[in-house]
Amino acid sequence: MDHVSFQLGTTNLWSWLVRLLSKDPEWLNAKVKFFLPKMDLSSGDEAQDTTQRVILQLRRLYTQGRATWQAFIHCVCMELDVPLDLEVPLLSTWGHGDGFPSQLGAGEESQPASQLHHGLKRPHQSCGSSPRLKQCRNHQLELARRYLKLLRTSAQQRYGSRIPGPGQPLAFHQAYIPPILQWSRTTAPFSAQDGAVVGDPKAEDDADVSIRDLFSTRADKGPRVTVLLGKAGMGKTTLAHRLCQRWAAGQLDRFQALFLFEFRQLNLITSSVTLPQLLFDLYLSPEAGSDSVFQYLEEHAGGVLLIFDGLDQALHSHSSTEAEGPEAPSPALALFSGLCRGTILPGCWVLATSRPGKLPDCLPTEAATVHMWGFDRPRVEEYVGRFFSDQEWQEAALAELRENRHLQSMCAVPALCQVTCLCLHHLLPGSSPGQSAALLPTVTQNYVQMVSTLSPRGHLPPESLLGLSEMALRGLETGKVIFSVGDISPPMVAFGAALGLLTSFCICTGPGHQGIGYAFTHLSLQEFFAALYLMASPKVDKNALARHVTLNSRWVLRTKARLGLLDHLPTFLAGLASYACRPFLSHVAQQDEMWVSDKQAAVMLALRKLAIRRLTGPKVVALCHCVGETQEPELARLMAQSLPSHLSFHNFPLTYTDLSALTNILRHRNASIHLDFEGCPLEPHCPEALAGCKQIENLSFKSRKCGDAFAEALSKSLPTMESLKKLGLAGCKITARGISHLMQALRLCPQLEEISFQDNQLKDRAVLNIVEVLPSLPRLQKLDLSRSNVSVSTLLCLTKVAVTCPTVKMLQVRETDLIFLLSPPAETAAELGAAPDLQGNANQRKEAQSRSLALRLLQCQLGIHDVQELIAQLREGPRLEEVNLSGNQLDDEGCRLMAEAASQLHITRNLDLSNNGLSVDRVHCMLSAVNTCQNLAELHISLLHKTVVFTFAPEQEEQEGIWKRTALRDSLTHQVPFELPLRSTRIRLTHCGLQAKHLEQLCRALGGSCHHSHLDLSGNALGDEGVAQLAQLLPGLGALQSLNLSENGLSLDTVFILIQCFSTLQWLLHLDISFESQRVVLRGDRRGRDRLAGGCPPEFLAGVPFLAFDQCCVPKSFCLRQCQLEPLNLTRLCETLEKCPGPLEVEGAWMA
Repeated sequence: MDHVSFQLGTTNLWSWLVRLLSKDPEWLNAKVKFFLPKMDLSSGDEAQDTTQRVILQLRRLYTQGRATWQAFIHCVCMELDVPLDLEVPLLSTWGHGDGFPSQLGAGEESQPASQLHHGLKRPHQSCGSSPRLKQCRNHQLELARRYLKLLRTSAQQRYGSRIPGPGQPLAFHQAYIPPILQWSRTTAPFSAQDGAVVGDPKAEDDADVSIRDLFSTRADKGPRVTVLLGKAGMGKTTLAHRLCQRWAAGQLDRFQALFLFEFRQLNLITSSVTLPQLLFDLYLSPEAGSDSVFQYLEEHAGGVLLIFDGLDQALHSHSSTEAEGPEAPSPALALFSGLCRGTILPGCWVLATSRPGKLPDCLPTEAATVHMWGFDRPRVEEYVGRFFSDQEWQEAALAELRENRHLQSMCAVPALCQVTCLCLHHLLPGSSPGQSAALLPTVTQNYVQMVSTLSPRGHLPPESLLGLSEMALRGLETGKVIFSVGDISPPMVAFGAALGLLTSFCICTGPGHQGIGYAFTHLSLQEFFAALYLMASPKVDKNALARHVTLNSRWVLRTKARLGLLDHLPTFLAGLASYACRPFLSHVAQQDEMWVSDKQAAVMLALRKLAIRRLTGPKVVALCHCVGETQEPELARLMAQSLPSHLSFHNFPLTYTDLSALTNILRHRNASIHLDFEGCPLEPHCPEALAGCKQIENLSFKSRKCGDAFAEALSKSLPTMESLKKLGLAGCKITARGISHLMQALRLCPQLEEISFQDNQLKDRAVLNIVEVLPSLPRLQKLDLSRSNVSVSTLLCLTKVAVTCPTVKMLQVRETDLIFLLSPPAETAAELGAAPDLQGNANQRKEAQSRSLALRLLQCQLGIHDVQELIAQLREGPRLEEVNLSGNQLDDEGCRLMAEAASQLHITRNLDLSNNGLSVDRVHCMLSAVNTCQNLAELHISLLHKTVVFTFAPEQEEQEGIWKRTALRDSLTHQVPFELPLRSTRIRLTHCGLQAKHLEQLCRALGGSCHHSHLDLSGNALGDEGVAQLAQLLPGLGALQSLNLSENGLSLDTVFILIQCFSTLQWLLHLDISFESQRVVLRGDRRGRDRLAGGCPPEFLAGVPFLAFDQCCVPKSFCLRQCQLEPLNLTRLCETLEKCPGPLEVEGAWMA
């Protein structure tokens, strides 16, 4: 009789167990792998037959310890078809503690540590205490080569050809779909503008380009640290194990060594360790020469990759946050900090995974941040295709997904996609189309269905469920996600293993201290069971239950450094509060449904209180998930109506599932809403969740983490958002590819009133693609393309669009601005409805005639040839309210062309040519507009201030109408003849450096026209010579209203010259001179002349010379202030004044 059988005391029971398990060796292999996760099970088994292998595996399980053997026996009785007459002796003999001989009760802790290092048996050696041996170089290299080979062999044995899939039964084909990765730092290696690696989900496993690119950053020097951020269930841990499998297969050949650590296990280490201890004692020990191996790793650190999974679960120590050196014992987080900052093992590569949140300060600022998103639709379909090997089942599952929007939303999370596939695999046989999806409306009910599905015999023991749930809650409340053998009873282990709810692995609490640990396959599963305990346990009253219905804020940049383990607990509580879960809760609690409904009512009451509160963005999203899980339309309506009209979301990640939950709530809202997303990392395909939401009136995104994939997804939803009026995509890194998708969608959105693509650095093709859509948007009022990179040729194309598009009223391009303002017709085509075409055409012609356009092209580098093309466009265009070309490169010739064309452009307000390099020698060229533009009100040129501005008055017809109405009123009152007053024009040539030599050209350009009434030449350099020359030229300019010669460096001789102008200039009535302030002004009084012209006797109007009348009847004045006159000059002044015709009033303040 076998020695073990003899010790067990029953040969028949042992023999029967061997025969039973020999019929199903695959099941036994799976259980051995669960209970002995690190043991090498392949060595020596191939040469034995099935019976011998079964006996060997049973002996391994038995010698592992009492708890392991008892849990295994419970699995046999629970999962296999064991007759009742044999199940009873099995459980009575081996299922309880008193049936296990004490002399054979060797537990996990007594096992050699080497057996727990990936199953490779070798002597244990602690490198922390051994001195460095002086060996020759070749021997050191040989020891390192052996260790690297051992490390790879260990990884190959652990992963084999199977991809790890936590929680998935081994009978199913393990499916892995390449993730969506999005870089959020400049270290991204991709040439794609949006920084997202979407990839092809149908690519073969060896074509995961996005995974390899995780280590293609540009950080060749300094720390090479990458942080992979992803919400719960996105597959961060799966990706970490995927990298290990890839490395074991030789596909990450840039790394000679790879180490994977989980912070949930590192938290169990109670003592400080050194880096060699972390690598060798807690991961894999070398056969010999630990010091030599570590020295080799230090010298070749660029070929070492260390992966730390679950950084958000790291326990933060209040002591030093960084290790002093590789040989200094430190907490695990301090070693991680030293690796990231390069103080330990400088040059190595570090990859850390974490949920979004406040990351530890030990991460360097140059660390590359990568966001890991969920599945898009192609990935979901590919995952389902790989999960279901049967073609018929595959098509049926895809049909269920495509017809159910809620199911699609859940499957966007990879972990939930796996759960959904498990449920569909059970529900599809024997169900009609659409029935399976109807049984999985929420995440909570998905988990309920999964637990029911995984039960081997279709029966769920309430005691086991409640016991597992109590353990889950106790762990979350104490921060425990790993349970040791002492934390969980063997029947509970068997129950969790039978349903695939628990995983097992080796845990290390320090060098030489190792054992077996158990954990839920996913943290969300532990949260589900914790919520189940709160709802089903009679020990939890309604008040204690309500206290767990809370919402946790998830701002990225807040002081909370570690995310709580209870974040998703309220969501599962809300899901279990739904009416559909009442039978399940009644079964678990062993209570009637009335008792369950009281518990559910307590949760619903707590949610109603939260629904009417003013919440922050993260809490709004969390509450949307909770309310959606309840499936209560009234609660959804209450929350929807309580939301503010402007809902903002700032600086926290949002996924497709988040926006889907928000959209489901908004559909219960009556009023419109404005959604603003600023600084939020957004899943590339998440805008698809907004499809069909008619409540959104204003939608704004401002985040550099969007990109073209995001724009493409948004373009699918825009045409379905019928109430959308304002769309903003600012700073979203959208290129021409994304714009092309958006423009196809915008053509189907005629209701839009405002669109913003500012700060996207759009190039020429993208900008032109956008403006082509303007005719398709009849209600558009503003198009903002600021901070785009457009060329001058494209700019001229935009001006042509502004000229030809009948709704454009302003185009402004200034530095970073590029804005179209539009004025939609009073009646759009849609509002006209059945109106005749003739009426529509007439309205369009009328609007085209009345349209005015403002064109502001500031600092656009326009040259002479550009302005020629612009003039040609404007001549064929509408009336121009304003043309501003300041800050360009027109120079003298370009300015001259614009001034000459001003009379043909129908400008009603301003023409601004400032800061265009106009020289003093070409100032006279600007004066051509004075004679040709009938509505010119003012010309202001100041070369000192680089100002060249033409100001125009209203059109002549409009001005005449105003004056005629005024004159009609006066004529009825005074009974005097009406005469249209002369138009006044101001010509200001100030601070231009004009000298006497320029006056002849200026006066020739002004000509003899009398309609310019004000001339300002102040601030120039005319001097006495210039004033003397100007006095001779003034009679040829016609009547002026005023002439300003201030600040021209004049002397007393100028006074005598100007006094003589009283005799030569009919219009001069007042001469005001102040020497100290350099003020010299000549003024007329046109209003007095107009009054005289209107009220003088007919004989004067018929032929009496105006000069004689003026000299006899019109008083004149001369004012000289702040002037020191010597007696001789005073005498000369009096003699000159005596020669002035007519009455002259003299006012002076001078000193002799």
